[in-house]
Amino acid sequence: MAGLSTLILLLCAAKDVVPSSSRWKPTWPSYRVPVILPQSTLNLDKPQFDAEARLEVVSPCGPACHKSSPLPTYEEVKNYLSYETLYANGSLTETEVGIYIVSNSGDGAQGKSRTKRQIYGYDSRFSIFGKDFLLNYPFSTSVKLSTGCTGTLVAEKHVLTAAHCIHDGKSYVKGAQKLRVGFLKPKLKDGSKGTNVSNSAMPEKMKFQWIRVKRTHVPKGWIKGNANDIGMDYDYALLELKKPHKRKFMKIGVSPPARHLPGGRIHFSGYDNDRPGNLVYRFCDVKDETYDLLYQQCDAQPGASGSGVYVRMWKRQNHKWERKIIGIFSGHQWVDMNGTPQDFNVAVRITPLKYAQICYWIKGNYLDCREG
Repeated sequence: MAGLSTLILLLCAAKDVVPSSSRWKPTWPSYRVPVILPQSTLNLDKPQFDAEARLEVVSPCGPACHKSSPLPTYEEVKNYLSYETLYANGSLTETEVGIYIVSNSGDGAQGKSRTKRQIYGYDSRFSIFGKDFLLNYPFSTSVKLSTGCTGTLVAEKHVLTAAHCIHDGKSYVKGAQKLRVGFLKPKLKDGSKGTNVSNSAMPEKMKFQWIRVKRTHVPKGWIKGNANDIGMDYDYALLELKKPHKRKFMKIGVSPPARHLPGGRIHFSGYDNDRPGNLVYRFCDVKDETYDLLYQQCDAQPGASGSGVYVRMWKRQNHKWERKIIGIFSGHQWVDMNGTPQDFNVAVRITPLKYAQICYWIKGNYLDCREG
């Protein structure tokens, strides 16, 4: 099939070029992003919403397991990237997609049970307090899902999160039909209602203001994978809100190789369930990677699932530093490392194909999704 070899190469490694003049600073690479377009949409029966929401996903398939797996075929990739869309009225559709490699010569070529705690030695998480931090970028992009997970604002009306927060691989979770997204807001002291927050006394504490979700996209790779092996690679979902949130959001980007990340580190903030009501920030080194996953030992608890994993790098075209979401925190894995069990927390990388899909979900126009 024409373009198949190119696609498979794209699945193996993303081409990135960093000029020698920019090697002194971590720079966002340029990627040739494929095009993913809907081909047909089919109405499905309304789901039952009978699954229990899980705040973490456990998989025994580690880096060696994933690296030894055969590359998916073109048809398999199309199937994995096809998706279900759940609407607020309970209706459900399935959309098949086509994948196209567009060559533009003018472009720059460029098993074991696990305790709930996911802490590695000294707990290196930071609770973020005070409206001066919580209401400012980048912490203000983190939101809470009514199912108990975390999400990240990636557009004026869109939130990126983990698929398992919505769907357990077999069925949609309870509450998915009436899914809401919570935004931390100042809870003003008595008598201060209607005053300007910036000029009023410090609020007693923060509270969540909730916005309903209009529709949710979940890739079929997660549903068919049933949250194991290949399914872990597709543990992401996009939520569209019923109204704009009016906050600054963080753009998505294609995940660079771990060796190109500043200090080899990633960052993310989430609502860990052992610190209710607190936004918890952490950063840590990437320990290993596959094409679809980042393995790290960032301290985390259930509830942080769905957090946007981000880095800050130099944007050569705009001559400025820019943070981008390069992955979605998924959950925990026990890995057999030369006969010795070792545990990792895992994030799903935004690959060129996933970038093209998520970007199209957000913008609805592939021409706006050509640069990762």
